Amino acid sequence: MEIWINPACSKCRSALTLLDAEGAEYTVRRYLEDVPSEAEIAEVLDRLGLEPWDIARTTEAAAGELGLKEWARDAGTRDRWIAALAAHPKLIQRPIITADDGTALVARTDEAVRDALSR
Repeated sequence: MEIWINPACSKCRSALTLLDAEGAEYTVRRYLEDVPSEAEIAEVLDRLGLEPWDIARTTEAAAGELGLKEWARDAGTRDRWIAALAAHPKLIQRPIITADDGTALVARTDEAVRDALSR
């Protein structure tokens, strides 16, 4: 299992605390330093069963600069969204856990982290 985190994020720290308490084996990816490629983001989106706009943090400053809230949300703009997430990783919702069973989830709650542990 891998968890994409921003160490400054309280939800990420909470997820790590819960994983540690459960004795989970996982790898940490500080995605602001080890930025995922467009291909990696597309793969995680497939595993999540979500679209890039579903995991975009539209309240970030970069989102405002890009005018992200006004972008179309359709198949024709999917690659543009993925490119924006790769170029501005702060826009990626966190934490994201990729589970050993091939799925992934946005683990913003203890329940979601426990769900990842059960996979």
